[in-house]
Amino acid sequence: MATLPPVSHDAARRNLRTGLMAFAGALAMLGLGYASVPLYRLFCQVTGFGGTTMQATESDAARAATLVTGQKISIRFDATSAMGMPWTFRPAQATDTVTIGERDIATYVARNDSDQSITGMATFNVTPEQAGKYFNKIQCFCFTEQTLAPGQEVTMPVLYYVDPAMLDDPNMKGVEQITLSYTFHRAEDPVNPGSTLTN
Repeated sequence: MATLPPVSHDAARRNLRTGLMAFAGALAMLGLGYASVPLYRLFCQVTGFGGTTMQATESDAARAATLVTGQKISIRFDATSAMGMPWTFRPAQATDTVTIGERDIATYVARNDSDQSITGMATFNVTPEQAGKYFNKIQCFCFTEQTLAPGQEVTMPVLYYVDPAMLDDPNMKGVEQITLSYTFHRAEDPVNPGSTLTN
């Protein structure tokens, strides 16, 4: 029976180095897998990609207010509950006409129709997609866990403005209405009932 030749010291060191590099690469890919969702969310929030709205500060809103031209745009509000989410979720008002650059407020209403406390989280997007980078939210309930007791109903505000820079974007030419859509999903890791409904 033939025996394998002994492995040299250099070959063993190369094999060990290759194995360690492969292990480090696998760990790096695993880490990127876990980080991909928050990184993608951050990318979308910074660029408005995929109809993601922009997060604005009070100073951003004040700057936009100085550029108000008096032009109006229609905003449509949409709300859905994901499958298996026993909540009634709707906008308090289906549409609104706002002045571009001026801050405005929209409210959504959520009610837990089940007989147990349910924790949910809302995701959102804006259509048309190219409007995402001009729809700026100053305050919002999205991506924050909301816990409702059985039968509890709450009103949740969204403070926002539409950036006047949209008027200079040829891709926004002809856009007369922007739709803000929210979907409430059941949270995977519920928080304690009675948590506050703030952003």
